[in-house]
Amino acid sequence: MAAEWCWDVKNNDDVCGICHSEYDACCPNCKIPGDDCPLIWGKCRHVFHLHCIMTWFQSSTHGETCPMDRTDWETAAAPT
Repeated sequence: MAAEWCWDVKNNDDVCGICHSEYDACCPNCKIPGDDCPLIWGKCRHVFHLHCIMTWFQSSTHGETCPMDRTDWETAAAPT
């Protein structure tokens, strides 16, 4: 018997817009997907690995903006 784990992302895109890894995979900084590499949703409806968006904020000259549409980043609750 085997189990499969995956994020419940209701989005046409299936990869992080920053690292281009699948949501079910982990970001380049992590070794294990899941709780150690959570996803974060923006009110703009873009989704990223938490570590990817935090790195983006630290390296961006645009401040805390969405890397996809450059709107001010506002974290949204994960969809249920």
